[in-house]
Amino acid sequence: MIYIFIPTNQYMTLKDFKTTKERRSFLEKELKIKLENVAKAHVDDEKTIHCENLIGSTTLPLGIAGPLSIKNEELRVKNYYVPLATTEGALVASISRGFKAINLSGVATSFVENVGVTRGPVFETTGLTESFKFKKWLDENFNLIKIEAEKTSSHLKLKKLGTRIAGTYVYVRFYFDTQEAMGMNMVTIATEKISQFIQKNANVKCLAVSGNFCIDKKPAWLNFISGRGKRVWTEVVLKKEVVKKILKTTSEKFFEVWLAKCMVGSAMSGSLGFNAHFANIVAAFYAATGQDLAHVVEGSMGMTTSKVLKNGDLYVSVYLPAVMIGTVGGGTKLKTKQEALSIIGAKSSKELAEVLGGAVLAGEISLLASLSEGTLAETHQKLGR
Repeated sequence: MIYIFIPTNQYMTLKDFKTTKERRSFLEKELKIKLENVAKAHVDDEKTIHCENLIGSTTLPLGIAGPLSIKNEELRVKNYYVPLATTEGALVASISRGFKAINLSGVATSFVENVGVTRGPVFETTGLTESFKFKKWLDENFNLIKIEAEKTSSHLKLKKLGTRIAGTYVYVRFYFDTQEAMGMNMVTIATEKISQFIQKNANVKCLAVSGNFCIDKKPAWLNFISGRGKRVWTEVVLKKEVVKKILKTTSEKFFEVWLAKCMVGSAMSGSLGFNAHFANIVAAFYAATGQDLAHVVEGSMGMTTSKVLKNGDLYVSVYLPAVMIGTVGGGTKLKTKQEALSIIGAKSSKELAEVLGGAVLAGEISLLASLSEGTLAETHQKLGR
């Protein structure tokens, strides 16, 4: 907390200033600096922005890649332009090259499963007997718990729950359908309501509405294995001629680098990401479209797979097990984020996840190809300085 001394011998905090301009002006005088560009970047009404002690806005360069042709599980084929906010030189160019390779080979295919947004409170019992009794109570009273949860929002549905026991601690992972919103605020409010219901009716104390069993904004095998938010799969078969002409490598060289890097290298390092650089694309996509940036943690997990086909073509796919994404709510309400979302034109959070899968696939293809042809450093020397 920053405290401000004023001549009246009273102290004020930044929150005592009523407007963004007042806070910014104070800092300029106090620190003897100018915040002109922070002021210029500020385009949203202060009531729209969920940020305390607001003094303005900051920006990231916004690039565009595309179009990319994607087919979904309903066999709908659509072309997308993809906005990417990043300060990393060569990233947008690399994804664009991946798009070109995919388009010249046909189309990328995306599948999305709505696992559900999770919140995992921890409850305390007197011991294992009560813990297992409580687990049974949860299973038997799921429908009543569901009713309580859904009282909190008409846009939320409780899908299921999972329970783990560690002595006096009982961890419960609730899975919610949050429709088009990413929905963490919704599920937290609903879980608080559930916890109150449980304490009253099962007489079991809730220690914390989040007991790290969610598991939110942290890398974890539970999310990798069970999924969180949305699971996304995207694949393509790259023609060998395209691999040679556009990616400047061969299917065999690509495969060898993929195997050594994404599989064996990841295993040697104990990584939760068996991929080349999912986080790069997820971060740029999230920053552009107003997603919660901390969920890049879950987005960095996942696996890239590759196979050389008998005719020399190259199969490449990506699997993202925990994609937290939405088209409404949170940062998606900001004007620049709404414009970026309008560029993509996705009609639902599911469709937006399909596009993200395509972008991640393109990024993996381009980077692995660059590594296999030995031009990664050269490219960054040219575009990344």
